[in-house]
Amino acid sequence: MSLDTPQAGTRHERLTAHEALQRLEHERSSRLLQLRAMGEVAPDGQEQAMAAQKDTIERVLTEVEAAVSRVQDGTYGVCRNCAETIPVERLEILPHTPFCVPCQRNAG
Repeated sequence: MSLDTPQAGTRHERLTAHEALQRLEHERSSRLLQLRAMGEVAPDGQEQAMAAQKDTIERVLTEVEAAVSRVQDGTYGVCRNCAETIPVERLEILPHTPFCVPCQRNAG
């Protein structure tokens, strides 16, 4: 089933600022742990893959920080493209996302 297909019993309300900040802090902590676990030394022949992973983790951390700013300015949970409310279920899965599923698909 598609993420943008409404389901019976779906929650349409927004996350509270406290809930959003908790999820974002968890995401931040998880990504920082991943970076620490990677360490400074990559196994032989894995330098390029490790660098790509590290870049991805750092990009997500940047997105998490941007999401924290959106919580603080009251725009968290609102799609930056179409201004529609991002479904709570999407924010529970991907708390740092700035886009609803249709706009994310169109951007990619």
